[in-house]
Amino acid sequence: MIAIDLIQTAFVALSTNKLRTGLTVLGIVIGVGAVIALMAAGQGAEQGVTKEVRGLGSNLLVIEPTQTEQGGGPIRMTASTLTSQDAAAIKDTESFPYVGGVVAQYSLDLETQLVGNGRNTTASALIATQPDFEYVRSYNVAVGRFFTDEDMSRKKTNVVLGAKVAEDLFDTPEDAVGKSVRLSFGPFSLSLTVIGVMEERGASGSGTDDTQIYSPLTTFLARVPFGRSATGASNVQEIIVKVTESSKLTQTQQDIEQLLYERHDSTEDFTVKTQSDLLSTANKVSRTMTILLGAIAGISLVVGGIGIMNIMLVSVTERTREIGIRKAVGASAGDILMQFIIEAIIVTLAGGVIGVIAGVAAARVANGQDFGTGSPVATVVTPVSIFAAFGVSVLIGLFFGIYPAFRASRLDPIEALRAE
Repeated sequence: MIAIDLIQTAFVALSTNKLRTGLTVLGIVIGVGAVIALMAAGQGAEQGVTKEVRGLGSNLLVIEPTQTEQGGGPIRMTASTLTSQDAAAIKDTESFPYVGGVVAQYSLDLETQLVGNGRNTTASALIATQPDFEYVRSYNVAVGRFFTDEDMSRKKTNVVLGAKVAEDLFDTPEDAVGKSVRLSFGPFSLSLTVIGVMEERGASGSGTDDTQIYSPLTTFLARVPFGRSATGASNVQEIIVKVTESSKLTQTQQDIEQLLYERHDSTEDFTVKTQSDLLSTANKVSRTMTILLGAIAGISLVVGGIGIMNIMLVSVTERTREIGIRKAVGASAGDILMQFIIEAIIVTLAGGVIGVIAGVAAARVANGQDFGTGSPVATVVTPVSIFAAFGVSVLIGLFFGIYPAFRASRLDPIEALRAE
């Protein structure tokens, strides 16, 4: 039989039982669509992490304690062995000539309620930091000003709002400056004066930059009990260092590690990471999650393949007499084998094409939605994920279609003709 005849025969056979064929195609559609949609979510998460790390600034070293979290309830803090005195020591230009700026800070990544101008809103994080934050992190104030050394020494209850927070409470940045807001998180509440509003970062930022607020570190340490150690030391959660030359990052990293090792009584209770280190670690986690999501979705493809095998086996049983007649009039075992393989390929191709369309559509619909989590989901559909999902579906169709086809080709024509 020529190829066109085989294809026509396959379409006729599949259309004989449309419901059964449709359900089999649906299994492939779900599998391919799920693989593409979930891999798009994984790719979106990876790009989001990359954007987040790059949004920190350039030529940065991030110093963090290595100890575990402490605290409970709505507030969980990292047990810190770093102090603001460590940050001051790193500012020594004679010992560290390539350090351009240093900030010690606490970052409370929890929802913080703000009330002002008769309205209330939620800030995604409270950043208690120092005056060099603008330079180190490459952030700029749009209206008003950032903290000064005087604000720090006098422990003023000032706050700088993110652009979105200012818009929610006061409509415009200009209206926000000079106004009072009340901040609440957990059991704590503070009355603060707005001295500035950060420029809108939007797509150039990490996604939460515009919903953050910033307060002087000294004010935070003085007024929030868990910001100080039992001995009263000015503990901080992290120290961020800006290096003036990218070629000196490694050297400066090693020098800082040696300084802190000596200051901490030869105890390595800290880590010093470059942005490349952070990006590499984050991307490894994201890639692992993408592979895991793809593997989970791939299970549905296997289930779809089993469905193809089932429908082909049933078809062989139902068409035993037909197969006997074809063989009796001269059809070879190869013709019968190819006929059933083509039927499996048609089902797989139809499911794969529809699945690709459904997966891409689902990824686009999900892009930017928060699904009640408060953080929008980013999805990125790549050609690799499309070709991988489609290619795997074809291979699965072939794999699960070969056995029924081989079984059909091996039927004895005399026995087949006797079948009822």
